[in-house]
Amino acid sequence: MAVPPAPDFSDNPVFTLHEGGKMEIASTAPLANKDDLSLAYTPGVAQVCEAIAADAHLVDRYTWVGNTVAVVTDGSAVLGLGNIGPRAAMPVMEGKAVLFKQFGGVDAIPICLDTQDTEEIIKTVIALAPSFGGINLEDISAPRCFEIEERLKQALDIPVFHDDQHGTAVVALAAFENALKLTDRLNETTRVVVSGAGAAGVAVTRMLLASGVRDIAVIDRTGVLHSSREDLHPAKRELAKITADLTGRRGSIADVFPGADCYIGVSGGTVPEEVVATMAPDPIIFAMANPHPEVAVPLAKKYSRIVATGRSDFPNQINNVLAFPGIFRGAFDVRARAITEGMKLAAAQALAGLVGDDLDVEYIIPSPFDPRVGPAVAAAVAEAARRDGVAKHY
Repeated sequence: MAVPPAPDFSDNPVFTLHEGGKMEIASTAPLANKDDLSLAYTPGVAQVCEAIAADAHLVDRYTWVGNTVAVVTDGSAVLGLGNIGPRAAMPVMEGKAVLFKQFGGVDAIPICLDTQDTEEIIKTVIALAPSFGGINLEDISAPRCFEIEERLKQALDIPVFHDDQHGTAVVALAAFENALKLTDRLNETTRVVVSGAGAAGVAVTRMLLASGVRDIAVIDRTGVLHSSREDLHPAKRELAKITADLTGRRGSIADVFPGADCYIGVSGGTVPEEVVATMAPDPIIFAMANPHPEVAVPLAKKYSRIVATGRSDFPNQINNVLAFPGIFRGAFDVRARAITEGMKLAAAQALAGLVGDDLDVEYIIPSPFDPRVGPAVAAAVAEAARRDGVAKHY
């Protein structure tokens, strides 16, 4: 049977950019002569090995470990593409790695695991951990992502961070805080509807609660989360106890939209106009599904002055790159053992603060290309790590 010809992507600039991958390994050590070789490899390297064997903490200073993060996926929830597997996930993980370098000065290595078994993933990452200063989990489907992250945090003495959860939550909270200022609202009296109870939805809701929001309805495909439902996995059930069970809200999206001050969409799908129209006056709409926001931008702007999306071609992009490079940079700078809730809140506050006097309905969050972003987030995260007692270096 004849093998079909390979597709020709030569005229596609996206494929041209990806030819050969988006990253490479570069040496920081000169290797021009035998003296260089004796320092970088044998016999000189043996001295460093012996020193690290005697004091394991020296690995951070005398190898790449202290500035390198593993970007780990199983390919089960890649972008909006779904379960496309580890090989097809590699372009995204390479992209994440180059963003780490560009915006945080952090080296990153993509690791795409050929298993979607929770126990195998945990065991493999623990075995790989000595090569890295931190673990960034990426595009692992819910609810497995919650257990994988939590167990790795318990097992490892380095930062473990699931960006789909916490990166999204940090940036969303920063934008939310500035949107409240523009609409003269307070956290504790603002009614929020979160559409989507996957990784991002759960984390966004937890961050909003930590910031002082008290009235949140979280919706999945079945309706509002509440603990009387028998179809909830543990992460959703825990969230239901501190959202719907406090407010008593039940039903569908149409039941909780009337009078809501803010909508945060991290689910995909579409919110009908007749439902959007029932929100409180001057609402806040964050329709973050990408590439198709849950509320189309022209429709959102019909009802709201403040609209944010996950897209780069509209103002107020909720983009994780505003968070994760600076968070790891700050954690690495003080050799943090973990990334705490306080560190995440500090990152959000730093991002919100960068907008300053330029705050406007089309500028509630900084641009990823604002050179202040990475350093500001890193400094805030490092200080929070010291405050929370997880910094090894002060």
